[in-house]
Amino acid sequence: MSSITEVVIAPPSLYLLLAREHLKPGLEVAAQNVFDKPNGAFTGEISVDQLKDSNITWTLLGHSERRVILQEDDVFVANKTKAALDGGIGVIFCCGESLEQRESGKTIDVVTAQLKAVKDKVQDWSKIVIAYEPIWAIGTGKVASTEQAQEVHAAIRSWLKTEVSEKAAEETRIIYGGSVSEKNCKDLAKQPDIDGFLVGGASLKPACELPRCCLFTLLQMLTRDSCGHYQLSLVTARRY
Repeated sequence: MSSITEVVIAPPSLYLLLAREHLKPGLEVAAQNVFDKPNGAFTGEISVDQLKDSNITWTLLGHSERRVILQEDDVFVANKTKAALDGGIGVIFCCGESLEQRESGKTIDVVTAQLKAVKDKVQDWSKIVIAYEPIWAIGTGKVASTEQAQEVHAAIRSWLKTEVSEKAAEETRIIYGGSVSEKNCKDLAKQPDIDGFLVGGASLKPACELPRCCLFTLLQMLTRDSCGHYQLSLVTARRY
């Protein structure tokens, strides 16, 4: 694996310790969620301190399934982002639009509103990786075209420069998630504002090998959820 590639595995919470125990040094582990409150009587939630005690260094936040199915709004996701960062956990912050929002021309407005909620809570963006994942392209087989993905990534970087800082715009990694596969990753990786990938179901398919020439490496790890389905998120991104 290239020294300028960072790989993070995000298994279901039941397998976090198992993943951390068996993955070799240099491969990081992320939770798929964390709560916005410290340790306390919050049955079923995972706190930042619990992740730190388990040597888990990253967490996904704002994934579309949590926004849509569990109705997590922008402010709640931003609160969780702040809690994670304050506790020393890096955040892979997911943002993206629905098909209806894209077709009505609201993509950039939706994405920047999600980012603004974080800006209202957070000043230091050095431990945030932004993952753009158009909701309509997740697990559907539909993929944003190379041009569509680059357009949104460029808009996010422009927003960072204007609303946060030029340093944040230059150094924040913006990765793409949305039916990423061996068929589309080469072209996507060539885009100037796409710094890596958030890979879900495709990471479990033997045919999916992100090309070494693009400085991305795929690592497969199989875990089962309570229904017997495999669930995994894989994050690959350039190091700056």
